[in-house]
Amino acid sequence: MAQEYATAFYNSREWERCRDGFMKSKYYICESCGGVAIIAHHKKYITPENINDPNIILDWNNLKAVCIECHNREHGGGALCEGITFDSEGNLKKI
Repeated sequence: MAQEYATAFYNSREWERCRDGFMKSKYYICESCGGVAIIAHHKKYITPENINDPNIILDWNNLKAVCIECHNREHGGGALCEGITFDSEGNLKKI
């Protein structure tokens, strides 16, 4: 689940267009392993300080197409902590 400060951004039409265009440009291929990418990962993480900076949140140079497994690794491993991981949309979930 997105942090509260980023929820409106991730639900915005602007992000949907950016994400969809970026993922299509990468042919939905994971840039890390070559598998099926389903997440447009922000290389420089979104924070409360940069949530309104289009050079961070909407810049394709700050995005990476990744599969769920590689996205989990980007965030420190398969399971974040005992019983918690990311789902296919990048939201936290219990396992």
